[in-house]
Amino acid sequence: MKRQLILEDGSVFVGEGFGSEHVTEGEIVFTTGMTGYQETLTDPSFYGQIVTFTYPLIGNYGINEDDFEATCPYIKGVVVKEWANFPSNWRSSLSLDEFLKKYNIPGISSIDTRKLTRKIREFGTLKAAICDEHSDPSEIVESLKARQFQIDAVAQVSTKVCEEIAGSGKHIVLVDFGAKKNIVAELVKRNCKVTIVPFQTSATEILALKPDGVMLSNGPGNPKDVSCAIPMIQSLLGKIPLFGICLGHQLFALACGADTFKLKFGHRGANHPVQSVETGKTVMTAQNHGYAVNEQTLKGTGLIVTERALNDGTIEGLAHTVYPAFTVQYHPEASPGPHDSNPLFDQFLYLIEEHTKEETNYAKTH
Repeated sequence: MKRQLILEDGSVFVGEGFGSEHVTEGEIVFTTGMTGYQETLTDPSFYGQIVTFTYPLIGNYGINEDDFEATCPYIKGVVVKEWANFPSNWRSSLSLDEFLKKYNIPGISSIDTRKLTRKIREFGTLKAAICDEHSDPSEIVESLKARQFQIDAVAQVSTKVCEEIAGSGKHIVLVDFGAKKNIVAELVKRNCKVTIVPFQTSATEILALKPDGVMLSNGPGNPKDVSCAIPMIQSLLGKIPLFGICLGHQLFALACGADTFKLKFGHRGANHPVQSVETGKTVMTAQNHGYAVNEQTLKGTGLIVTERALNDGTIEGLAHTVYPAFTVQYHPEASPGPHDSNPLFDQFLYLIEEHTKEETNYAKTH
């Protein structure tokens, strides 16, 4: 079954179709991870995007029920060099092809993914369509140019109701902008009680839950589209410890008065080196984002840069100089990816402990 991948610049890649026969349009991006394709496919941060895998063989260990990062995938399409029709793994319950058909997601294979990736790196993120071999490229290009993607992306992936997970430790409220399941799993692993709330929850509603700390999750799209989160973060800052991840990091920066910008082709993959400003130590990180914080706008915000990306020098971590709050642009819960930065969850709990001690001492002396 022949299929076409058509880009908004008029480029056409002809390959073999798999997955759903559905025609799809979306923003095309690439991810560089060698493993963890299932977690990538189900990461809510990929909402509305066609995902290109730079690793040449995808699907070789199949799909299982345990490694989903969301209840369902939100991607629009999949581009690979080659997909494995006969996966080999004792946990596998579906092949990649069966998974994509189940969720009505089209795929295309047998194209030059290296050429495609170089084009995205050179010209930036592009709009694209996966369609059948008989589609007219000129008509598709015109359609793509007129389309806007990722509108109200966070609203599409955030929980609609509050969810509580029991625990005997610290009570953490997780504001869900498109949170991955393993963020919750890392908190539960540390015996935390976790309350997951919708993205538009107000600071008053969050404080009424009496949390020990608040986490701002990852999520898709432009942080400036989630304007309702800004007053919530501003009202919480200084009252309770905050920890932001990915989109949560960007929203925190906006709430403090900094600005964000769109990266040319984003950071997506499980092999991005990040260096600590203070110690010089470098860790490998998992990342999935298309926007970053503009360092030139940090003056007067009370924020300092704690970590930088070694590939392009962009900000990977922030901390507030007055209030108990810090953020990272990458994913410390990994899934997929290295676990180098996993101790950040412990750092957050330590920050909560120190904040509690300070409040207790203040109460005793006043």
